Amino acid sequence: MASPQLPIDVAEDTGIWTTDGLPMIYVPRHFFVNNHVEAEAAIGREVYAASLYKAGHRSAYFWCEQESRTHGLQGLAVYEHYLQRLSQRGWGQFAFREVDAATGHAQITLKHSVFVLAQGIAGVPVTQDKVCYLFAGWFSGAMDWVGQATGRTWKTTSTETQCAAEQAIHGHDHCVFTVTPIAG
Repeated sequence: MASPQLPIDVAEDTGIWTTDGLPMIYVPRHFFVNNHVEAEAAIGREVYAASLYKAGHRSAYFWCEQESRTHGLQGLAVYEHYLQRLSQRGWGQFAFREVDAATGHAQITLKHSVFVLAQGIAGVPVTQDKVCYLFAGWFSGAMDWVGQATGRTWKTTSTETQCAAEQAIHGHDHCVFTVTPIAG
């Protein structure tokens, strides 16, 4: 069954793309991934990943708040909508493997990750490491929004616990992100 088309509006006077009222940018995958790889190389993976995590968390939280208002969605339905929209935008195919909105736990699977598919194309290096860490902050940001919207007091963290780029070593054909509440 085909998923519904992503609504994209283009303003004739400015050329600005929007989806559900949020401004969007449309760029080729290799362009984005090459910039990502070069930023990581310039400042180091640890520093870069920490910065991406914070920015991704903040952005996912904001997106969930906006989409809740735009579509009248509540709680976990917003997070499910988030995964659907990410899947429609070329990042890969995201789905819950498991989720418990009452406790802040989740596992998200990712098939056909943009970062895995881009390896070896247009100068993107091939690696057998976890390369999809950019998404980690997104999943804790969305879960933290769900928690706040449903009256929970926990905050969460998210990590990439499996990556399809590790297929040659570990046989993984998809990525997994694990979301857990932060202790204390």
